[in-house]
Amino acid sequence: MDKDIKCLLLDVDNVIISEVVEVDAELGDPNCKLIKPYRFYSEDHMEPWANGATEQEELMMRAEDILTIADPKQSVIAKYLELTA
Repeated sequence: MDKDIKCLLLDVDNVIISEVVEVDAELGDPNCKLIKPYRFYSEDHMEPWANGATEQEELMMRAEDILTIADPKQSVIAKYLELTA
């Protein structure tokens, strides 16, 4: 199965690149599983999101907290896959 890697805009200056899996949830509960989320600074600079705060590689988020979801460029996906291999 192919990974569904997305670019998530959480606020004006907070972009996350992550594998995203939708999960069933009650209204208001987290319904997006982010697998190995990385904070995007540039194509050559990405760091694990919440780095230093947790060692979890899977984090839950409510879709309502995401401003925009987009498909990353192929070069960004390649770099993300290299970092998370």
